[in-house]
Amino acid sequence: MFPKLIFTTFSFFFFYFFMSLIAQMSIHAFKVISSSSNTHHNITRAAVLQTSAEACRTHVLQQGGNFVPPNSLTAESLAKACLSPASASTLKSAITDISIRNAWVDGRRMFNVEYHFDDESFEQARNLITEGVSLVKASLRLKNYEYARQRLGETLHTLQDFYSHSNWIELGNRSPYSTLIKSSLPLDNLADVNTPTCSSCDGDCTGNILETIITQKKLTSGYFSLRSPNKPKGKCSHGGLGDLTSLVTPKGGINKDGTTTAHGSLHFVAADVATAATRDLLQDIREAAGNVEFLRLMGISKSSSVLCFVVDTSASMTEEIAEVKRITSYIIDSRRGTVDEPSAYILVPFSNSGFGPVYKTTDPAVFKTEVNALSAGGGGADDLEMSLSGLWLALAAAPVASEIFLFTDGEPKDAEMKSTVLALIESTKSTVNFVLTNPRSNTTRSLSNPVNQVYEDLAVASGGLGIEVPNQLLADTTSAINDTSISSLVTIFQTVRDPGTAEPFSFAVDSSVRNLTFYITGNSTQFTITAPSGQSQSSGQSDGSLAVIQSVVNFHMVQVKTSSQAGGWTIYMNSTQPYTLKVTGKSSINFQFDFVEVYQVPHPGYTVFKSRPRSDGNVTLLLSMLGSGSEV
Repeated sequence: MFPKLIFTTFSFFFFYFFMSLIAQMSIHAFKVISSSSNTHHNITRAAVLQTSAEACRTHVLQQGGNFVPPNSLTAESLAKACLSPASASTLKSAITDISIRNAWVDGRRMFNVEYHFDDESFEQARNLITEGVSLVKASLRLKNYEYARQRLGETLHTLQDFYSHSNWIELGNRSPYSTLIKSSLPLDNLADVNTPTCSSCDGDCTGNILETIITQKKLTSGYFSLRSPNKPKGKCSHGGLGDLTSLVTPKGGINKDGTTTAHGSLHFVAADVATAATRDLLQDIREAAGNVEFLRLMGISKSSSVLCFVVDTSASMTEEIAEVKRITSYIIDSRRGTVDEPSAYILVPFSNSGFGPVYKTTDPAVFKTEVNALSAGGGGADDLEMSLSGLWLALAAAPVASEIFLFTDGEPKDAEMKSTVLALIESTKSTVNFVLTNPRSNTTRSLSNPVNQVYEDLAVASGGLGIEVPNQLLADTTSAINDTSISSLVTIFQTVRDPGTAEPFSFAVDSSVRNLTFYITGNSTQFTITAPSGQSQSSGQSDGSLAVIQSVVNFHMVQVKTSSQAGGWTIYMNSTQPYTLKVTGKSSINFQFDFVEVYQVPHPGYTVFKSRPRSDGNVTLLLSMLGSGSEV
């Protein structure tokens, strides 16, 4: 089982420092990772912030607000100027997602010359750009922001490579080549395959592009291959480590990937023009999508939270569906206009005879209508439900790192879907909570009903909760749904014990944390919590000076009262039965992680694993801090 990574907020800082050192090791073209050159990430980040600032300014003014331009443009300052300070971390996350997919092109499209404008592949590369922009726009119309970010990252890599791999800069141009994002315009004055373009050079290759190419304003790019030295006679090479074509006359290269490359003296000029070109492409998307949708693409909205319910609609679920309707109305009405108002709503029904469809909207009124239309009915004589298939649909539809709630009173009819659902949980980094209204008196498990074992396994794997409660007490537990679906929620500590043991657990909480909450699932579980001040409270005190404790069947929620929460906390668990412990808080500090494979040829860079890394080798973890004040 692939564990969900959990760190205390104190440990974020050490881990971020460690991973920053790794990050300084090194993207193909403008480098993916570098401490001395401008990178694809830096170019993308600057353009996203600048274009988003313009979109924010227009949107805020249209809404009658006051837009105050930041003195220094960062994710935090921009989110504040957009009147959405909670969006700082999601803006950083969006930039990271786009940049990771940008880097992916070097790792997975290394040998496809059109992705890098190599080998004078101007028509093919321009087609990739215009088709990519069309896919981004289509994805935004479908409100599929994650897919839009992936396609945007790929498209930006190719666009940015043009300025590093071609001779556009050497021809004296200091503004973007707008034809690259306009399929209706012709690509003029391209050097044909029979036209020599370079002379040989060794080391400093400044001036190796033939004077006839410069005076005639012919557009060319370097040839590149890790496999063969062959290239058309007289053609420029890309140059650099691993480029075999650069060893054949004319030797050398013309790339401006970094300050020490063949045309490194023009690196920062190329990077500046690539940044302007990236802004132009983003502006084109913004004009097509509108300010609100463009800002959602970049993670800027009132809230980053998504309300996602997967609901059993079989005949026995009448009371549970009524409670889902109540909690939906409560969340929508109580959060309207606040920073915790959900940015999207997802509903997936299922029963023992089917599952779906997916209802997904950003309009709370539409979501209310869909939820209120749910009714219990149908199904056969058994208690088997298509619950995992419904969950699979929700995981596929929800944004990454979503908090999902599944309500059912039956065991899964499609238990064979468990491994598929688990893989999707891992790849999306989503958390799944199960509200199970079929408890039994048996207390030999953390969940009393053995048919719920599949749900418990998936909850533990995702970092979620498995809550058993009779339907008549359901309202006593749904406050956890309200608390765990807010924005800026971070997991501070989490553990599972099976079998249970009497054991103390200690963790650190920093000064950014508010609303510290403990969630415990398990039968016959007793515990004592000790604050940094030394103040303690046991599970037998439902309303003490330290916290308020709500207990229903196997579920315990501890909400800390004290406003001074920073320091070392301890919880002593005393149970011989299996239990889970999860501690959360609301904080501006969070992190995003990915397992990556680092490569050095043709340029230092990395590509992200989309599945589990191999267990028999070294693994590199790329960690991005969100909301710390340090830019990603």
